[in-house]
Amino acid sequence: MRVHLSALLSVLLCPLLVAQQTAVTTAATAPQAQSTAVPPAGPPPPDTLLDGTPVKLRISQTVSSADAKVGQEVPFEVVEDVKADGEVVIPKGATAIGTVTDAQPKRRMGRGGKLNINISYVRLADQEKAALRAVKDTQGGGHVGAMTGAMVATGIVFFPAAPLFLFMHGKDITIPQGTEITAFVEGDMHLDMAKFGASAAAAKTEAAVAVKTSLIVNSTPPGADIEIDSVFVGNTPSTVDVAPGSHEITVKKAGFADWTRKLNVTGGSISIDATLGAASASGAVPNDGETASPAPSQQ
Repeated sequence: MRVHLSALLSVLLCPLLVAQQTAVTTAATAPQAQSTAVPPAGPPPPDTLLDGTPVKLRISQTVSSADAKVGQEVPFEVVEDVKADGEVVIPKGATAIGTVTDAQPKRRMGRGGKLNINISYVRLADQEKAALRAVKDTQGGGHVGAMTGAMVATGIVFFPAAPLFLFMHGKDITIPQGTEITAFVEGDMHLDMAKFGASAAAAKTEAAVAVKTSLIVNSTPPGADIEIDSVFVGNTPSTVDVAPGSHEITVKKAGFADWTRKLNVTGGSISIDATLGAASASGAVPNDGETASPAPSQQ
């Protein structure tokens, strides 16, 4: 009787002892597990277009496995602005390029077409190229994270090795113009932020103003019309700004022969003095007395 009682107590107490030992072991190892936790990531580096940044794209032309060729470039259009440090670095409407890496038309015996397009790069606002890939996280090893509602609806599925791959049994594959997909920036890309945003626009404006040429146009008699490249710009005396290059300057006044000269300007200031001769009965254009000379640059 005592033997049976001892055995019964052992059966009842063993699970309790094991549970207690497990709780003690867990409590002892908890601080160690906490100490090996990965610290939280710090703030992203400045002036950087981050790896994995999504870029929404829309295909600009219809592509079909029936006539697509391997190596053919496929244009895409950026659907939404992409910003870095508060500045638009990939503007809406920018161009992205994909490349056909495999294309087979439908075949006999119900074998469908095959179309594989690799998303290559997108143009930034400063005209640099940013490499793109199909999946958001290259560490994941799968393509599930790359799917979006638009992809599922159109049958477009991304794979890490073959970013845009379509297969339909017994039919050619067609991606209609306007189909939207999402690609992702490949690797962190350091940016020169001076080339983006308001500062870049101001710099371009200043540069354009700096290279313009000022034409100081006078005439005898005064009050004549001034035309530059056949466009009326004012009356003499006037100062007119023109872009670098070759221009045709015409000074005309009723009752006088037109004065015309071609000038190639590169900057600074040029003074023009046109003496208008009386119009002849034959319509000849005597251009006596006209001068075109450099003038001191105006500050």
